[in-house]
Amino acid sequence: MKRRRAPSAVLTTVVVTAATLTASTAAHAATTTFTPTADTYVDNSATGTNYGTSGQLGTDNSPVKRTFLKFTVSGVSSVGNAKLRVHTDDVAGSESPNGGTFRSTSNVSWTETGVTWNNQPAADGATLGSLGAVVRNAWYEIDVTSYVTGNGTYSIAITSSSTDGADYDSRESGATTAPQLVVTDGTTPPPGDPVWVGAGDIADSGSGDTATATLLDNIQGTVFTTGDNVYNSGTASEFNSYYEPTWGRHKARTKPSPGNHDYNTSGATGYYNYFGSLAGPSGRGYYSYDIGNWHIVSLNSNVSMSAGSAQEQWLRQDLAASTKPCTAAYWHHPLFTSGANHAPETATRPLFQALYDNNADLVVTGHNHQYERFAPQNPTGGLDNARGIRQFVAGMGGAGAYPFGTIKPNSEARNTGTRGVLKLTLHSNSFDWQFVPEAGKTYTDSGTTNCH
Repeated sequence: MKRRRAPSAVLTTVVVTAATLTASTAAHAATTTFTPTADTYVDNSATGTNYGTSGQLGTDNSPVKRTFLKFTVSGVSSVGNAKLRVHTDDVAGSESPNGGTFRSTSNVSWTETGVTWNNQPAADGATLGSLGAVVRNAWYEIDVTSYVTGNGTYSIAITSSSTDGADYDSRESGATTAPQLVVTDGTTPPPGDPVWVGAGDIADSGSGDTATATLLDNIQGTVFTTGDNVYNSGTASEFNSYYEPTWGRHKARTKPSPGNHDYNTSGATGYYNYFGSLAGPSGRGYYSYDIGNWHIVSLNSNVSMSAGSAQEQWLRQDLAASTKPCTAAYWHHPLFTSGANHAPETATRPLFQALYDNNADLVVTGHNHQYERFAPQNPTGGLDNARGIRQFVAGMGGAGAYPFGTIKPNSEARNTGTRGVLKLTLHSNSFDWQFVPEAGKTYTDSGTTNCH
């Protein structure tokens, strides 16, 4: 089970350098996340002491402390981009006006339990980047693409000129906060139709989101979320501690939607602040974008959805303006579900009706922590193979599984207890669906539906 940090009372800041996603037909190359094969620090006030088993990596100038990280990159065809991600420790005094300077070292043969101040590697390579002020319990990124150019072993030193230095979590701190080297494959992906992939009910104190984020590492395309991105309360600290280390590495290509747990923080400010412009207009929670021949609408089932509401009227206007032949929508609370924990949310029916009136093809929801696929239906749940919308419940993103209750009409496939992601390949006039299970599980579901 991965180590999780208790939410801090201090409002944390997640600092990332990824650009905001512009939805298009371009494929996104797969990424691989490596953790250090060794990390340690040295201290000139204890010149013969080794700190290789410490959970903390010190970087300071009084006393002088230097951090060393070593990664082994393997299985990468080519490197398109490489980012070093480090997490500041969540202890008093971890904040610093200077996060340090990052440099490569020519010596890559040092060992974690052998390095002391007296025999430390020289920070003799190129400067890769530097950090300004850092706060505790937050992630920071340095672009190291100029150094990490392919398979091999890489060593990086962190030094600081500040007498109020920074402390980072080491690999001994656990998978949630250990340093990461995130490598994006630079191989040109094969041509093909765009992929839209995701799930909801994602990140909590367990390890399910680690498993599903690993699936995303090897699936190209735009990522969606069907709400309840973090548990239990959608705080800034939970986004930083739970979501950021796993699904957060795909944030730049993610188009989210909010869930009720995200709204356990007043106004879902943790959600809106974390995703920024990726979540559409702040505080509103609904927006749209195009992918290939598809028009995609992200909706908010935590605010009014009634006929005539601002959201319902916006949706009708948005759909009327679209020129795309195929349409999909996603939100958190399902209109149709056989889940035992949460009943069908009839308040979403006006949104489903607006979509049906405009010949939409696909709806994806979450809320119940399971997977379910329905046949094409009209807004009242009647089978409609001519104009009906196929709905999926995709609440298997990481949180604990829920059981099924009474199976609803037109439910065609169901699974609980297997986490995974729903991969949708968006063709010019149809879509393929595939349930991709977490490692070690065998359940899958796949098929094709034509657009109206």
